[in-house]
Amino acid sequence: MSSDGRDGGSETDGCSTAWDAVFWDIGGVILELESVQAAHAAFVEELVEEHDLELSVEEAIDAWRTAVGDHFREREGTEFQSAREAYAVGVEALVGEDLPRERWEPDFERHVESSIEPIPGAVETIRELARRDIHVGVVSDVDDDAGKEMLEAFGVREAFDSITTSEEVGRTKPDPAMFETALEKADADPERSLMIGDRYDHDVKGADEMEINGVAFGAEDGPAAAYRIESLEEVLEIVEREQSDG
Repeated sequence: MSSDGRDGGSETDGCSTAWDAVFWDIGGVILELESVQAAHAAFVEELVEEHDLELSVEEAIDAWRTAVGDHFREREGTEFQSAREAYAVGVEALVGEDLPRERWEPDFERHVESSIEPIPGAVETIRELARRDIHVGVVSDVDDDAGKEMLEAFGVREAFDSITTSEEVGRTKPDPAMFETALEKADADPERSLMIGDRYDHDVKGADEMEINGVAFGAEDGPAAAYRIESLEEVLEIVEREQSDG
């Protein structure tokens, strides 16, 4: 772990603490993205078989990813674009018709529920942070229900004091509204807050522009990162070290 962190600290209930809040992204930080890709691939394979599509599974997966990706790229700036709607576009691109959502969504959700996995160390670190006198929150670009369902599936939803999603705010990171909303919920000082993210421009630089300490986990290197970690357990080291130094 490397640190360019800012100094800070205050006395709370007789204990030195440097931080008001730790915010987590979901995809790529709590949620293993490869497990999501596997779920989507299994769902597409089922579509190919069920509708007797004249595509190989590999071709169908490529077509799905292209349609979904194009849908997201059509949004303007940081405007929120629902993943549910993107998946519907992907289904239509494969099946060639406006298939009613009730015909495909239960199967899609079944594949997601059975396939998604947390990133190693995420669950344990979140639970440990929840035991401390610090606000634990989510700041993620996911659809609201989907994000909460993922946290529920990993058994950590109740460990979070707040959940801020792009569907709720109507914008995506790095829009300041995302971080402002999270800070307001936490009643936290940005300089006494951490944001753990896997995307430099969206999570780390976006947080830094709001004076939040960015924690780069799998994100590209850059000057906006206050901390760089290789494992999520290192978040506890940041908190413990700064508490001790504070």
